[in-house]
Amino acid sequence: MINLGLMIALSFSLMVEAQESKEVLTQPDISSSVSQETSSAAQPKREVSLEDRADIFMARKAYADAVDYYQRAMRQGRASDAGLWNKLGIAYQQQLNYKAARQAYKKAIKFTKTYAEAWNNMGTTYYLQNKPKKSIRYYRQAIKLNPTSASFHVNLGTSLYKRKKIPEALEEYRTALALDPNVMTDRSSVGTVLQAQGADPKFYFYLAKVFASLGRPAEAVRYLRRAFEDGFSDQKQLDEDPDFQKISEYPAYVELRNNPPVPIKD
Repeated sequence: MINLGLMIALSFSLMVEAQESKEVLTQPDISSSVSQETSSAAQPKREVSLEDRADIFMARKAYADAVDYYQRAMRQGRASDAGLWNKLGIAYQQQLNYKAARQAYKKAIKFTKTYAEAWNNMGTTYYLQNKPKKSIRYYRQAIKLNPTSASFHVNLGTSLYKRKKIPEALEEYRTALALDPNVMTDRSSVGTVLQAQGADPKFYFYLAKVFASLGRPAEAVRYLRRAFEDGFSDQKQLDEDPDFQKISEYPAYVELRNNPPVPIKD
């Protein structure tokens, strides 16, 4: 189980991809960006481009070098390439340079106003600077442009949760899981869920509630166990919640309720 304290997904997709990411951070496919060794001498190698090299540096977490090579690629006639600007923004963001990241995302949006990934990424910069209210605007715009991106809905849900808009947040999580059943539990096709903040027992309770409402008792039990371990103790709330009543006869749930784990103290 990955740590879902509070989540964001950062978008690292190319313009030719009709999807988001992650958060939600979707790593570039280096195997397709860089020519591979083959057993056939007749097959020529493709020259490694400046963007390819930057992608390699991103994969190595050498973000300053990635910034350098993305900028070099722009100087070679690609200054209006929205995809490059989005990648540059992510490289800056990985260095925690949110101001430079936003400037890059704004450039991406300037050159392609319908670039949903850049709108999403702009939102993450505000969320990570503890400005969830401002991030919501950007996530909603990203969803307007690409409503089928699960990671966008996760991001919006996370900001709504931070704003204590619990019913709205849970609905966004349900929408995300309907679009991509693994978006909160694994690397999905649209991004990677990243830890943004520490544990929150009520958050894990609500996440378990979402899975219970969707008829996924195994995940519900997993996150409810985490809620107990982090200090959740409201048994009455569990008893009265209609979503948990749906899994009340699931053996692992019955066992967990009868023998809840002792909270883990820091």
